[in-house]
Amino acid sequence: MKFSVLIPARNERDNLPGTINAVRGVLKKAGADFEIVVVDDSSTDDTPEVLSGLQKEVPELVSVHNPPPNGFGLAVRRGFERVAGDAVCIMMADGSDSAEDMMAYYSKINEGYDCVFGSRFIKGSRLIDYPIHKLILNRLGNYFIGFFIGVRHNDITNAFKCYRTDVIKGVEPLFSNHFNLTVELPLKAIIRGYSFATVPIRWTNRAHGVSKFKIKEMGSRYLFIIFYIFLEKHLSRGDYLKRGGHGRK
Repeated sequence: MKFSVLIPARNERDNLPGTINAVRGVLKKAGADFEIVVVDDSSTDDTPEVLSGLQKEVPELVSVHNPPPNGFGLAVRRGFERVAGDAVCIMMADGSDSAEDMMAYYSKINEGYDCVFGSRFIKGSRLIDYPIHKLILNRLGNYFIGFFIGVRHNDITNAFKCYRTDVIKGVEPLFSNHFNLTVELPLKAIIRGYSFATVPIRWTNRAHGVSKFKIKEMGSRYLFIIFYIFLEKHLSRGDYLKRGGHGRK
């Protein structure tokens, strides 16, 4: 199985070398066939130059430019067009996600699951320097999603997830241009019948730069996607359910 790691990045020149080298290190140690696809979301800092330099040292690195309009979701969707693996793991460029946890995803995908979702809020997980206001909003938002959509996963909003590439095709079309893609992807996969495993993960606050997530801008976008998926679940009469393919229950 070829494994793709997809990293959207905007103005992450200080974080990308550590993130890419950590990912490469654990995958090479495991003897995996892999690629690291970084989508530069029209950065205004030296991110393109950093990526160009890293490509000389990391042959598995693929750099993709996402032209305007920009946004986290658009960058990830641009990356989906380029990845060549049988499975793709979405990681943040800021170093908040653990490369060791990514290997747990890799193992679960090899066991036959369609998707692997990490949770920062189950036994064995760990939060390091998580801002308290974001933590409160996170728990309220995930509780609402779980209750309203009826899903058995308590960290839907976390971007750090892994999917077989046929799952990505199976949840199209994708509508989210921003961080609401982190909700659209897993919810569509769940309600369309794809199997998933949940593993505990570690989250560490970024050491450099500022977060691109803007709470005030995202509320209505999240609600749009949640209500859209609610309607699909209850009104589509199973038209989008997975038919055959991979997966274990």
